[in-house]
Amino acid sequence: MPTILVTGGTVFVSRYVAEYYIAKGYDVYVLNRNSRPQSAGAKLIQADRNHLGDVLRPFHFDAVIDVTAYTAKDVDLLLDALGSYDEYVLISSSAVYPEYSLQPFTEATQVGANKYWGKYGTDKIEAEQALLDRNPNAYILRPPYLYGPMNDIYREAFVFDCALENRKFYLPENGEMQLQFFHVHDLCRFIDAILDAKPYQHIFNVGNQETVSIREWVELCYGIVNKPVEFISVFEDIDQRKYFSFYDYEYYLDVTKQLQFIPDTKPLFDGLQEAYDWYKNNQEQVSKKPFMDYIDTHLNNYNK
Repeated sequence: MPTILVTGGTVFVSRYVAEYYIAKGYDVYVLNRNSRPQSAGAKLIQADRNHLGDVLRPFHFDAVIDVTAYTAKDVDLLLDALGSYDEYVLISSSAVYPEYSLQPFTEATQVGANKYWGKYGTDKIEAEQALLDRNPNAYILRPPYLYGPMNDIYREAFVFDCALENRKFYLPENGEMQLQFFHVHDLCRFIDAILDAKPYQHIFNVGNQETVSIREWVELCYGIVNKPVEFISVFEDIDQRKYFSFYDYEYYLDVTKQLQFIPDTKPLFDGLQEAYDWYKNNQEQVSKKPFMDYIDTHLNNYNK
């Protein structure tokens, strides 16, 4: 029975990853401060990542899946504290690619500051480099927008809420901006694939091969709630993050290398249905933003 360590383990990606491997029968340890409920079957190592001491020294892990490293310091602290381990997988981000680079971004695209992601992106770059400096054989995964059950970020949940309240949907411009998603289950499948194959390549873009327009994405979400959608297009110079879930930033990852290991990904409708089924019973776990308040205050009379 493989033994793995998942950093975090209580929220969205890290929790999903932990429960995925628990379901596979793995011996799953989670590293967190025990400030939230733990998943059934997870073995808790209670510690603050900034003050690990010797708490990890007695363990050998077949794999470390690091979901919660956001800076170089985060990586160094964990590496300093680990005893022995075989494989290390860092969940990084597509935010490492500068917005001005040629798209689709490939793994060979030069990383750099992205004006939309700011410090989050540059910190992820430094985290990746810190890991590779100390463990060149570690794996780094760069996803686009992750979605699915347990998503505590107010993205698809915002659209579900609009549908449930029979609201018109305020769409940035004509709604043609493209988004690229990746379901957390497919992320786990890909981790399985690389841990099994141990490929020579160590940095991978991961994501659905196809993109979807924001209009199509909203239509899918309303359809899952079984509600019709009426759009109002917003053409004024308004920061769309005040009333919509995503920045006004369109990008596309080349995931050709990923497809060599998992040639199929979950259809977006099916993944959103799973997200909605979870959300119906876990609304309190989502960090909701005041999009509706802004719409009601500033856009309710907008009819362009």
